[in-house]
Amino acid sequence: MMLATLTSIVAMITAQISFPQGGSVMEEIVLRWLHFAAGFVWLGFLYFFNIVMTPGMKELEAPVRARAFTALMPRAMAWFRWSALVAWLAGFRYFMILAKEDAANAGDAGLMWKWLGIWFGVWLVAYVLLHGFLMMSEGPMKNGWVLAVASTVVVAGASWLVLELIAAPATGNRTLSIAIGGGLGTIMLFLVWGMVWRCQKRLIAWTSAAAKEGAAMPPEAAMVARRAYLASRVGFWLSFPLLFFMGASAHFPFLSGK
Repeated sequence: MMLATLTSIVAMITAQISFPQGGSVMEEIVLRWLHFAAGFVWLGFLYFFNIVMTPGMKELEAPVRARAFTALMPRAMAWFRWSALVAWLAGFRYFMILAKEDAANAGDAGLMWKWLGIWFGVWLVAYVLLHGFLMMSEGPMKNGWVLAVASTVVVAGASWLVLELIAAPATGNRTLSIAIGGGLGTIMLFLVWGMVWRCQKRLIAWTSAAAKEGAAMPPEAAMVARRAYLASRVGFWLSFPLLFFMGASAHFPFLSGK
């Protein structure tokens, strides 16, 4: 036993270890690590809000709920929104590298910017539509199933359109998979900053004033809270296909260029 242990230690000490060389390789591993780390924090808070905090808050009495909300949400939302931004920026830079490689393989470096422009434009329009649906949550989209179906149609249509417009003979599985997964992440980022944070910022201020000064919650508080909940819920469900397509980019090749 002792001999085997000593042999293992000697083997570790004398092993020839060679790290990848080159700035681009180091940039890619740093980007992947940063993307994963920030993404874990982002999705961790997203799941916490949807699975634990929201149902748990409903079981508390109003005064206790107000104190817990004002104590937890400012810090939680700070980690939530900034981790989302860091994860997206690192992921987008990595996506740029992949698109640049595919454009080089196609013999036209300018294709990278064309692909990225199309990609961002399609997903931006998809978010605008989803944002509009959420703003109509007290009207035509009040029914959760109607909102879910409409959102699914928009996301599926955007995914198909992105693949249709950027797929080319030189476009690889990684680029196409991340074009969908990263697009879903883009919608989720916009939901965090464009809907959830804007609503929660108002709710935190109102709840804090109510807890400290005894001020009444404004009439629109319920509507704002519902929009924040629905936006977070949409992001929660989008995270599952997002994770699938991110994983499929390296481990489940099923998309290829035209």
